[in-house]
Amino acid sequence: MDVLYEDNHLIIVNKAPSEIVQGDKTGDKPLSESIKEYLKEKYHKPGNVFCGVTHRLDRPTSGVVVFAKTSKALSRLNEMFRNGEVDKTYWAVVKNRPPKEEDTLIHYLIKNEKTNKSTAYDSEKPNTKKAILHYKLRAASQKYFLLEVDLETGRHHQIRCQLAKIGCPIKGDLKYGAERSNPDGSISLHARTISFVHPVSKQQIHVVAPVPNDTLWKALELSVETNTSSIKSEEAK
Repeated sequence: MDVLYEDNHLIIVNKAPSEIVQGDKTGDKPLSESIKEYLKEKYHKPGNVFCGVTHRLDRPTSGVVVFAKTSKALSRLNEMFRNGEVDKTYWAVVKNRPPKEEDTLIHYLIKNEKTNKSTAYDSEKPNTKKAILHYKLRAASQKYFLLEVDLETGRHHQIRCQLAKIGCPIKGDLKYGAERSNPDGSISLHARTISFVHPVSKQQIHVVAPVPNDTLWKALELSVETNTSSIKSEEAK
């Protein structure tokens, strides 16, 4: 359990790529249940432990996830997410250099329930939903590029789908055009930061999730931190 922040009302963790946030048809143990066990053991709590899911990440995605430890925090956070009062930043490692160093992407997405996949169109079509994101190129290796992404809307597989639409599929994301999978089954999409006003204390919360323990991820992160525009590493292939 990689706990990034915790108080009486919230617990924020860094999700591993293989974990699911909430129970699904796979029957695999969700992160929410692991947190309940963690809280029960840490605080010696008898009976049931409350852990409310406020938002989700796709299973192969890593990064910051916020859970509520009280019903008051859960209801207020749910409202904040609905109202767009929570700022999230994602990092995505893509195969191809994007057309521009930074840009705003506007597409119209439609979800196929059978394939659990979204398709992006340049113009509005029946049953599509408008999707808007902003990206900025932050670093590059010999073969891959690190994009920082801010979402303006929250659509199904939005980042994965929109980046693929401009010819930049996320590394390891076979569903959206990557040439091969990552060894651990992840895709190289990471929820890097989250910022919001605490629903109870009203203090400003800003949490940064360390990138996965992977040679390419670490090299790209270091490149961003040292403000270099390019890295050269045989491991980053």
